Amino acid sequence: MRSDATRSGTEGTVAISVVVPARNEEATIAAVVERSFQAFAELERSGEVLVVNDGSTDRTGAVLNDLQERFPALRVFTHRRNRGMTAALQRMFSASRGDIVILIPADMESDPLLDVPTLVRKLETDDLDVACGWRQERRDNKVLASKVYNTVMDWVANVHVHDGNWIKAMRREVVESFPPLRSDWHRFLLMIAVHNGFRVGETPTFYQPRPAGSSKFGWERIPKSFLDVLVLKFLLTFSEAPMRFFGGLGLVGLVISAAVLLYLVLLYVFAETQQRPIFIAAGVLAVISVLLILVGFLAELIVTQGERITQLEKQIGARNVDE
Repeated sequence: MRSDATRSGTEGTVAISVVVPARNEEATIAAVVERSFQAFAELERSGEVLVVNDGSTDRTGAVLNDLQERFPALRVFTHRRNRGMTAALQRMFSASRGDIVILIPADMESDPLLDVPTLVRKLETDDLDVACGWRQERRDNKVLASKVYNTVMDWVANVHVHDGNWIKAMRREVVESFPPLRSDWHRFLLMIAVHNGFRVGETPTFYQPRPAGSSKFGWERIPKSFLDVLVLKFLLTFSEAPMRFFGGLGLVGLVISAAVLLYLVLLYVFAETQQRPIFIAAGVLAVISVLLILVGFLAELIVTQGERITQLEKQIGARNVDE
């Protein structure tokens, strides 16, 4: 297969980038690519398709190699081992050049010829930043898990859509606002977008059971996703102001320890008795609280330095472009 650099050397922007994570999808990947380019023609827009071959052990790589001969705007990236959808999306988001970036699966549960135009028109007609697909008449064994996921997203992140972990079209500024993605954060792109203030909407889209192959996801993802959403919620809420978290906990601890110590003093003065275990516990709580406040100060220093480094990187990048 041709190297990634061979396909990523074209400069300039295009109207639409379709990104497709693929692992062992030899039976369907050709249809996804072909129908994506047909969708560009229907919309009369320029477009590119980016595919990550994520450690496939079947003929997915060979099929993509043949497709590259037919479609110059197909760009293929290869992971020698399976690194997961999040790593695949991170690579494609960074390499994409479209004003609109659309995430499509490689299994043909979504038909790009139908769904790409639907998402683009929804995005532009309603002046949205993110347009999500809502699978109609879905019939698979993950409906319950999907309902749990969407309920949690609604409750925790104010993501008010019916099918948040499905296809979506995003404007370029949304993709550029994402932090470095890790773990299984591809499931929480809407959560990040809503936190960053982007407008999110949804539209009914086509759905069919996958015609070949098997799903790469099972029920074991639920506890992992629950932990991931807690971590991401914490980072989104406190990453720019960590003192609010650590300092808040520290202040609450100091108030509790001070109240306990005051109670013990009054108890000693008026009742002439002591509660030594409670006194020790209050002292330990006070020490821990002070340490939490100090951690908050250190976290603020780290965040400040990180922002300065980010600003320097942007200045250096802008200078290199000008030169």
